[in-house]
Amino acid sequence: MLRTMLLATALTALAAPLLPLHAQTSAPTAKAASAPAAAPAARTPAAALKPVTSVEGITEYRLPNGLQVLLIPDNSKPTVTVNVTYRVGSKHENYGETGMAHLLEHLIFKGTPTNPNVWAEFDKRGFRANGTTWTDRTNYFASFAYNEDNLRWYLSWQADAMVNSFIARKDLDSEMTVVRNEMEMGENNPFRVLIERMMSTAYQWHNYGKTTIGARADVENVNIERLQAFYRLYYQPDNATLIVSGKFNPQQVLGWVNQYFGKIAKPKRALPKLYTIDPAQDGERSVTVRRIGGSQVLMAAYHVPAASHPDFAAVSMINLMLGDTPSGRLHKALVDGQLAAQTFAFGFDWAHPTLTLYGAQLAPGQDLEKARSAMLGVLDGIAARPFTEEELNRARTTWLKQWDLSFTDPERVGIALSTAIALGDWRLYFLNRDRVRKTTLADVQRVATSYLLPDNRTIGVYLPTEKPVRAPAPAFVDVAPMVAGYKGDAALAQAEAFDPTPANLQARMQRFELPNGMKVAIIPKGTRGNVVHGVISMDFSDEKAAFGLFEVGAATGFLLDKGTTSKTRQQVQDRFDQLKSQVNFFGSATRAGANFTTTRQNLPEVIALASEVLRTPSFPADALEEWRRISLAGLEQARKDPEGVVENFIARHGNPYKKGDVRHGRTFDEVEADIRAVKIEDVRAFHQRFYGANNGQVGISGDADVAAVRKALEAGFGNWKSPVTYTRVPNPFVAVPAVRELLRTPDKQNAYMQVELQLPLTDNDADYVPLLVANYLLGGSGNSRLWVRIREKDGLSYGTGSWVQWNNHEPNSTWSAMAIFAPQNRPKIEAAFREEVARALKDGFTATELKQAQEGILNDRRLNRAQDQAIAGGLTSQLRLGRDFRLTQRIDEQIAKVTLDQVNAALRKYIEPAKFQMVFGGDFKE
Repeated sequence: MLRTMLLATALTALAAPLLPLHAQTSAPTAKAASAPAAAPAARTPAAALKPVTSVEGITEYRLPNGLQVLLIPDNSKPTVTVNVTYRVGSKHENYGETGMAHLLEHLIFKGTPTNPNVWAEFDKRGFRANGTTWTDRTNYFASFAYNEDNLRWYLSWQADAMVNSFIARKDLDSEMTVVRNEMEMGENNPFRVLIERMMSTAYQWHNYGKTTIGARADVENVNIERLQAFYRLYYQPDNATLIVSGKFNPQQVLGWVNQYFGKIAKPKRALPKLYTIDPAQDGERSVTVRRIGGSQVLMAAYHVPAASHPDFAAVSMINLMLGDTPSGRLHKALVDGQLAAQTFAFGFDWAHPTLTLYGAQLAPGQDLEKARSAMLGVLDGIAARPFTEEELNRARTTWLKQWDLSFTDPERVGIALSTAIALGDWRLYFLNRDRVRKTTLADVQRVATSYLLPDNRTIGVYLPTEKPVRAPAPAFVDVAPMVAGYKGDAALAQAEAFDPTPANLQARMQRFELPNGMKVAIIPKGTRGNVVHGVISMDFSDEKAAFGLFEVGAATGFLLDKGTTSKTRQQVQDRFDQLKSQVNFFGSATRAGANFTTTRQNLPEVIALASEVLRTPSFPADALEEWRRISLAGLEQARKDPEGVVENFIARHGNPYKKGDVRHGRTFDEVEADIRAVKIEDVRAFHQRFYGANNGQVGISGDADVAAVRKALEAGFGNWKSPVTYTRVPNPFVAVPAVRELLRTPDKQNAYMQVELQLPLTDNDADYVPLLVANYLLGGSGNSRLWVRIREKDGLSYGTGSWVQWNNHEPNSTWSAMAIFAPQNRPKIEAAFREEVARALKDGFTATELKQAQEGILNDRRLNRAQDQAIAGGLTSQLRLGRDFRLTQRIDEQIAKVTLDQVNAALRKYIEPAKFQMVFGGDFKE
């Protein structure tokens, strides 16, 4: 919840395999506020809101008080996303105020006199809500299953929060530890720490050099009056944009916007104008971070124009041509050259002159100086070795594919517009796409040779030179002339309105079986942009046959898309990009397959190419070494990370299976030995011995031509059988002894707690729904007992909660709980956790809590059924288990009917503190 956006989306995707981050998707407060009474319709719904301009299905309106409103109607699925973006971020903070924008974001969720407990209301209504702070803007958004009351209430709350939030001293005091915990969580990540230090070195004067979460001293000593003044200055209608996307009635929404936001007076103050800008850098700069754990990372940052500048399209293309895998020049020079485990490139979408970064992560034992020399050789060698049309066309295809896929999802569009708004105008979202389409080879070569200069980067040491070459002087961008009269492409056609109730999904679903026994389920329905999502899953092997092959199976899955017998790795990737598809292959010792997103017209060819990848991979030896380096680098990080150390301990504690069994809990050293032992011959033999589709499932949801899909599946998979008989690896109940363990991870400012308990249950048992609801109330929601106590009341943790990993077959499920916290707060965390569990067991839950839980769980299930990705994955699970949506309907009905006595009884029957496995990891001093 309220996560500070330390890295751009592209960076998160690139950094994920290196340093995975665990962020909460929602966060809560105390008791649910009752919804306001139904408001009368406005007498003149759109009287004060008139259209300003319209581009590709997005229409802009303005209120007299200055509020900008963007409506993006799309009836293809019954969900709506509402996003309010304020044009204020960390760059607007003054001396002593760093972190103020982010801290204010936290306090907005503490409520108003009218809505004092907003997170309880969010949970009751099944909202997926959040807020984020970045350099140029702050935004608050929620996605939820559409109904008029949900949408009207959320609009009313956003208007209320804009000018009536408490921003109280008491809330600031309780939230301070949470924000510090969030700060410490970032300090545990060497990758993020290095980037923060580089930013502060690259910028001398501009606030971009200061991390959004702020300096500890500023956050801990913030003056409440200054924070309130900051709120009153920037949280006003003339500094905000309201975006509504998805299923809704535009005239009705305009009426509600007029009713709730129109009564807010237009402020008389003038917003301060920002004029600080860094001069052109006049020499190479360097920074070094030394910490325990992790693997070596090398990066180079260059100053480039603002993301609104026409040249930023060329920067985006350069980043792909240099940083993409496997076509990027950095990958070829460092990864293929066995000098690094992986490489990356990304730029920050900022409104003022910004940075673009290039880097590499090294595996243990690789030489940093050799990697540095190779990386700088690529970056400094562009003038001597210009980019080619092939490289540019590939980069453009990849970038536009991602843009096209994102534009088909109204939830993603509504939130993505926040970035364009922060750059100066929402129409830049389309204008930047047009610039990418038109970028020429001359453009990218000019931009690369102008900005990728030794004197313009942050890395290494200072080197004096008699004739320094300077990058062009940074300058602000006047966006208004660029977007004046802009129209863009034709708006996407409206798709079918489909209500994904279990009954409708069951009625729409089509099932059939291929000649080899592979099972297929398809739910054809209209979608925005004719998008379709699917999952191909194949089961194989058995307990004995898979013995000793855990990492061999993992390596096989990694190497699947690294080339086929008729196509190179690059050709495979290029063809998927040309088909506007996102395809991810996976594999383990007992299962393999692919997840994909594409369009109706491309789906048959995507299936054909996916079949080729799965059936005839070439398994190049150099790709195996790439997998080995990435795996060893991740393992090295996990050895020193509190969460990794805790999870490894729990996996081994009480594990009855011997080494080599796929269920065996391995030590870090055993994992390393297994990774190093894999040979390319093992991978090829594994694929030949086990892979086949006769025990497979295919789930597809979206705009699919069923006849064409069936033909493609029969051609690609219909005659493919695994050579061995498949038997699912059993996972019977094992009584694991209770334990309480402290594991020390030196020099880590954030700590981690995990609690586990084995349950003799499956998701078919009579107690499934009662315990599901009980866990939701204990720690599974934003209004749960654990969250309210540990996160809200005591302010000890940025994230805490509990969940159940349900077993579909044997009565062997697992209840788990976790919390992240500062190491010195471990005694308080443990005490609070045990007290809340004991209180729930002793007193039980209340009827009010039960009602809120039922509403929240059912709303969340409705929202989940509106996601085609989730439906596709669910279809494969149904096929594997012999289930369908009639079971989904029965579970919904059971949730709605479950009694308080049943819920409390299930909690007391299964949650036994005496059997807890409670493990802590962190830099504990006692």
